[in-house]
Amino acid sequence: MERGQRFRNAAIGLTLVWITVFVAIPYLLVVLFSFLTPNPAGTVTWEFSLESYRSIFSPVFLKVCQSSFALALGTTALTLLTAYPFAFILTRIPEYIRRTLILLMIIPFWTSSLIRTYALIIILKANGLVNGFLMGMGWITEPVSILYTQVAVFIGLVYTLLPFMILPLYASLQKLDRRLIEAARDLGARGWHIFFHIVLPLSLPGIIAGSTMVFLPALGLFYIPDLLGGARSMLIGNFIKDQFLATSNWPLGSAASVLLTILMFLMLGWYFVVSRRANQGDMKELA
Repeated sequence: MERGQRFRNAAIGLTLVWITVFVAIPYLLVVLFSFLTPNPAGTVTWEFSLESYRSIFSPVFLKVCQSSFALALGTTALTLLTAYPFAFILTRIPEYIRRTLILLMIIPFWTSSLIRTYALIIILKANGLVNGFLMGMGWITEPVSILYTQVAVFIGLVYTLLPFMILPLYASLQKLDRRLIEAARDLGARGWHIFFHIVLPLSLPGIIAGSTMVFLPALGLFYIPDLLGGARSMLIGNFIKDQFLATSNWPLGSAASVLLTILMFLMLGWYFVVSRRANQGDMKELA
């Protein structure tokens, strides 16, 4: 018993040390740097300043935010529309088929997302698989420009983040109480009424969780716009990367990172509020 207690304490302690050293301290440094003065010759000058937060509201950054939010919202909407039917079907099919489909969905995680993004370049380029198929079918006479456009970035984000939408939706729909659906059918409710008044509200925590897991990474994944969008695509993730690596404006990059973190906490708070209300609604229905 004492040996098990020591092992548990050691495991918890090592986890806390890891989180403190590699998560908490680096992020506290990011917050600290956001209040300092940029130094073109180095990293920062140790002088307190709010200039970085004022620069966030500049027209250039606001334009970057506008295009980033539009692309992230579009990615979230398309992944939701694609993932919801798939996740719902997963809860209704036999167990052996479900396991196979989940395995096929998880297999891409065994390969680096950067390598998979390079594979998309082969598919989307002028002499790639997409244009070859379209020209082979006679639907186009010359290659369509897909690579290095916002469309290519959109495709890359949806492809990379789709599993992050499916898994929370599947977990939420799997816990759905079938007795509520059967009761609604017994009372004469039809398919769409059951979906909009029972299934959709009860799966709302999964929708918000999946949307959070897609929307926030879509803002910060800088390598996908770099590889698939080229110099034409500038999103918040690219903006932050450029501030640290290209212009050496660490305070501005840190301030933008803090802004994304605040947005993440707001979305997480929204998720917990909706989850609590959904759980309370389940208890009332069962009562």
